[in-house]
Amino acid sequence: MTDMSELLNKPLIKPANPNFSSGPCSKRPHYDVSQLDVSTLGRSHRAPIGKLALGRACSETAELLGLPDGYRVGVVPASDTGAVEMAMWSLLGARGVDVLAWESFGAGWVTDITKQLKLDNVRHLSADYGAIPDLSTVDFANDVVFTWNGTTSGVKVPNGDWIADDREGLTICDATSAVFAMEMPWEKLDVITYSWQKVLGGEGAHGMLILSPRAVERLESYNPPWPMPKIFRLTKGGKLMEGIFRGETINTPSMLCVADYLDALAWVRELGGVSATIAKSQANLQVVKSFVDDHDWIDFLAQDSALCSNTSVCLTLSISQEQVKAIVKLLDTEGVAYDIGSYRDAPSGLRIWCGATVEEQDLQELMPWLAWAYHTVVNA
Repeated sequence: MTDMSELLNKPLIKPANPNFSSGPCSKRPHYDVSQLDVSTLGRSHRAPIGKLALGRACSETAELLGLPDGYRVGVVPASDTGAVEMAMWSLLGARGVDVLAWESFGAGWVTDITKQLKLDNVRHLSADYGAIPDLSTVDFANDVVFTWNGTTSGVKVPNGDWIADDREGLTICDATSAVFAMEMPWEKLDVITYSWQKVLGGEGAHGMLILSPRAVERLESYNPPWPMPKIFRLTKGGKLMEGIFRGETINTPSMLCVADYLDALAWVRELGGVSATIAKSQANLQVVKSFVDDHDWIDFLAQDSALCSNTSVCLTLSISQEQVKAIVKLLDTEGVAYDIGSYRDAPSGLRIWCGATVEEQDLQELMPWLAWAYHTVVNA
């Protein structure tokens, strides 16, 4: 439907926070950098004060996420990308691999597995943007590499029911835009990776690597045939380097970023835990869904509502790519919404972050501006 008032009447109220980027994502509500505990700054990350802070980043993550006994959490270099690469270079090659891809980051893992690691026994299960591969065809005799939520397509796996409990291979899950926003069946996941700058609105350059006991067993029983860069090494003398999972990082981290991450974890705890951040994200998605339901010129890129992401919400518009870019630029100029154009490899459209650090009220106030910008551009 078209409401001409959306064209004639420019909205009066702007979102208090126009930061809807899908990474780095908005800082948490009421964030104040001056309130961070910066007692670690200028100190060695290997001094007791530094190791304590890094150890807390690991232990408090495990506690808040409710990880099963025996799961280890480590801070590793190079954001989520570094964590995924570390897992693939350290673990793959022991058996065949099924790698799933339905957007750009999953496609990147396909490239690394087939062209960099050059593994032969690889099945590539793919789908176009907006869809997802047939999960019933996954072979769990193989190691399985997949993203939980396609950050650039707005399409997520529906749940973990498709993952075999009696799997022979490992499941390696890139969950960077899912952890702290979606229910995760930890027992079905052997490697989980994410980065601070997504759902928690933290800072970049650091990744989180979570290993199940099955993943640790693989690390201690399998030695990859290729050279291993120092920043990827997880074992020494055939044994897991347990210190990595107690805050003894492989290389020097930013202690300021660590302080920021601990602040984000404290916010999650005050909010009510992971269930509360999941609920916030789902409520945010509902705001966008209600708007899409009321307007026939905009739709979700996800073809199945059950697969629609509640963090990286990707939208398509029934107009040209140039007009979409004009809408994005207009909203940016108005100070209403920053960085909401679709990812460069994705179909033309909008991508609005709806993770827990975004306030529902800001999304409600953004929606009339989307309509105004659309009609302004289309009728120009």
